[in-house]
Amino acid sequence: MTRTWQISDVTEAALARIATARLATACGVPPVERTRLTASLGAQLRLCLTKGGTWRLTLETGTDSRPAAGAGGQVLHAVVTPSPEAAAAGQPPWRVTVPCPEAAPDVRTDGGVDDPAELAQALLGADEDTALVLERLTEQEGLVDFHREELQQTNQGVVALHAELDAAGRAQREAFAAERKARTEAENARRRLTFLADASAVLTASLDHHEIVRRLPELLVPEYAASVDIWLFDQDGDRPGPAHAAAAVVAARTGRPQYAAAHPGGLPGVDDQPPSALAPERPLLCIPLPTRQAPLGVVTLSPPGERWDPDDAVMLVELTRRASIAIDHAQRYQHNRDIAETLQRALLTELPAPPGLTLAARYLPATHGLNIGGDWYDAFRQPDGGVIAVVGDVTGHGLRAAVMMSQLRTALRAYAVDGGSPGQLLTRLHTFLHHLQPDLFATAVIARFHPDDPSVTWAAAGHPPPVLRTPDGRVRTLDAKPGAMLGIPLRQEIADHTVPMAPGSTLALYTDGLVERRARGIDPGIARLAQALGSFGPAELDADLEGSAEGILRPMLSDSERDDDVCLLLCHLRGRD
Repeated sequence: MTRTWQISDVTEAALARIATARLATACGVPPVERTRLTASLGAQLRLCLTKGGTWRLTLETGTDSRPAAGAGGQVLHAVVTPSPEAAAAGQPPWRVTVPCPEAAPDVRTDGGVDDPAELAQALLGADEDTALVLERLTEQEGLVDFHREELQQTNQGVVALHAELDAAGRAQREAFAAERKARTEAENARRRLTFLADASAVLTASLDHHEIVRRLPELLVPEYAASVDIWLFDQDGDRPGPAHAAAAVVAARTGRPQYAAAHPGGLPGVDDQPPSALAPERPLLCIPLPTRQAPLGVVTLSPPGERWDPDDAVMLVELTRRASIAIDHAQRYQHNRDIAETLQRALLTELPAPPGLTLAARYLPATHGLNIGGDWYDAFRQPDGGVIAVVGDVTGHGLRAAVMMSQLRTALRAYAVDGGSPGQLLTRLHTFLHHLQPDLFATAVIARFHPDDPSVTWAAAGHPPPVLRTPDGRVRTLDAKPGAMLGIPLRQEIADHTVPMAPGSTLALYTDGLVERRARGIDPGIARLAQALGSFGPAELDADLEGSAEGILRPMLSDSERDDDVCLLLCHLRGRD
């Protein structure tokens, strides 16, 4: 069914709108769609009348052939065709299509409304449709208000949630920052403690205070200090020395660390002082080297940057304290070592030159540790013309061992004046040491030569055995069972041993520092000594016994760490002239 209206004025437009509403109602178009159709059509017709001319409205019912509409779907097409003038200006037709769920009944097709009652009824119907639409719109507005309120509450909840998330994020960032700061502080503390431990090990590894003073700047520059100056009081003495900062002088006088700079340092346990006149442009940290009596000196440092971190300053003060202890120990050790070595060398006897017997001795103090002072040798004549040769070793080290060694040497000489064999002399020394120093022990070997006796009598107390080289070059160890160590709480009678000693023979007496090595024990060392002694010819020993002693020491000490004294006494019975 198709209906057409020619519209050129307002009345025709109103009649066309009313006819469209009635036709849409008759076709079963839903009220909302019907209202939309009539409202859209009214707006379009007002636009057409504004442009002027004659416009044509065509309403047509039919079947919608679009795939989305489904088979047999009824629709109502509305088309407003422009006037020829508008069409010439390029105005396109206006089209709209609405669904018709119900079949259209018989409707007037003349396009007119002659009866006023019908016109009123049509207008009333259009008003009812509008009222229905308004009612639906009111319902929709209620729903919109309800949803708007829900949306507002949701927005408020989202805002509150965002605030909570922001607060949680801020708290998390603060926690992360605190954790990073704590981790950084822990790493710095670990780094300082590691450095302090390593530096302390380096400083205490040496017993030479000059070496400690040299190593301290190497440890601190450039990470913890740009420069390091160490002022030791005992080095300057009465001689004029370099000028020192006023803060260093204050640190020496008060025993407290001083910080000299234009601004306070705020360092824990450190006093602030004005800038140094020697270096006003850079800060100085002056730390005394403390001991139990008085400071040994002052360490003056300049910072690697503008200033020190307070924790670094605390670490530097502690490191300086440890360096002071190491320097003090090294100086005390060197003092005691010098006394012990001087005493020991003063007590080492000048060897006699009896007829037919040549003696050569070597003594080398330990070069490492505190082992100086225990080894000794001696040789002297007895009233009957015999010659006593002795090598001993006092347990313990240092000054006390050197003093004990001198007492044993003096006692042995006193006992030998009254005569007596080597075993008898060692027995008396054993009793003497046990009563004099019950907590000290010693080892010794004594050999007695007599010009009228072609043999040697010897005795040992806990000492390495003598090594005898015969004129034919054969070497053997005199390994007869020795007595126990001197001074042990045991009553003992030390036995004598006698072996023939033809002219041209050489007897070697020594201490364990010559033959003993920690990794191999003493027996391989004795075998090496026997090999070295057997490598000489008789003429070499007769001609230069001193050179032969040196020739023995060189190969024997090539693998030694020299952590113990070394003593060697060669007794060579000259050949017949």
